[in-house]
Amino acid sequence: MKLIATAMVKAQKEFGPALKSSTNPYFTSKYADLAACVEAVIDALNNNGIALIQKCHESDTGVNVETLLLHESGESLSCGVLHVPASKQDPQGYGSALTYARRYSLMAACGIAPEDDDGNAASRTARNPLDSIPKLAGVPIPTPTPKVDLNSIKEDIPSSVKTTLPTPGSVRLQIPGKDAIECKNIEEFISSYNTVADKVANSKLALADKQKKLLEFNTLNKDTIEMLSPIQMVIMTSAKQNRKKVLDGVA
Repeated sequence: MKLIATAMVKAQKEFGPALKSSTNPYFTSKYADLAACVEAVIDALNNNGIALIQKCHESDTGVNVETLLLHESGESLSCGVLHVPASKQDPQGYGSALTYARRYSLMAACGIAPEDDDGNAASRTARNPLDSIPKLAGVPIPTPTPKVDLNSIKEDIPSSVKTTLPTPGSVRLQIPGKDAIECKNIEEFISSYNTVADKVANSKLALADKQKKLLEFNTLNKDTIEMLSPIQMVIMTSAKQNRKKVLDGVA
């Protein structure tokens, strides 16, 4: 491992930044795509005799990607296997999972990161868009709509949730046969969606009724779900898999 280790140290000194050159059209946020991540490291790796290889391993639920660094001496370094579940069981779902897995596996292997990656963006508290408005003397600044209280959600489908007035950047959560919930940001949408879906999965309804309600719930919110970023889709998919275990246990 001595030769590849020495070459890797030299290559890392030459790595460039992973530029956030791509834009998510739905959330108007920039991120470093796969091409930007490869561009940041490939020349430095090759100039020091290191080839970058990303292998795919078999998986029934998504994709497994292993990043390998192969030195011209024959020495190689495996950086581990990263599993990413597919949001949908179709070519589009697997393609998105593969791109996501390759990007994050490469960044982890080479020790690079954009200034603010998707994980931080998904976990941080969303900034109030009104914070950027200059505070003029004597002019009141409107306060954001408070969070929707989900404690009143019943075991079947919520019956007491009322729609609040939309706020800048709000996302609408559609509920079958009931008023929609106005979520002030996408993180609140994901949390509210999973809370409602979990209530249905753990209710005392018959299995067929649960599956019917969950399918209808998903269909109503399909357009918003399909616009989620890869890391947000991982969160949604993980919660969905947990609900499936609950339903399988009932069956």
